[in-house]
Amino acid sequence: MKRLEGEVVLKIPAEKAWEMYRDDEIISKINPEMLALAQYVEGDGSPGSLRLFKLGPAICNYVKESMEKIEKVEKGRSVTYSVIGGELKKMYDPYKVTFSFTPVKGKENEQCLAAWKAEFEPLTPATPLPEKARDAAVGFLRCFDNFGRA
Repeated sequence: MKRLEGEVVLKIPAEKAWEMYRDDEIISKINPEMLALAQYVEGDGSPGSLRLFKLGPAICNYVKESMEKIEKVEKGRSVTYSVIGGELKKMYDPYKVTFSFTPVKGKENEQCLAAWKAEFEPLTPATPLPEKARDAAVGFLRCFDNFGRA
């Protein structure tokens, strides 16, 4: 299985970043140009839940929406999901993503490392690596700083 990763240091505590990511209302307001809507369509965010992401105009030329099934949750730290619908599913199978938020040692109440990791198999040899998805995810995570400190 292929793998791609990205990360960014945020100037907010890991717990706050985690809460922002898990809350549909908050995450939908962080940067609507990138993520227009996040919605749990089944479940409450625990394993087995389904979450729909509708992407905003800044990145919808690549992927418009993604339906994700949550597989694993480490409370306060990370969530892993499989993409089960949308454009990414037409390019990769499987396509699993993990978002994690880890306190920065010595600055636990001030900063965290926000990371995105994808594990995937392209459906054809011509399918490119999902670098645009990584760049969009890391760019979106950077927006947590401004929203979280407001």
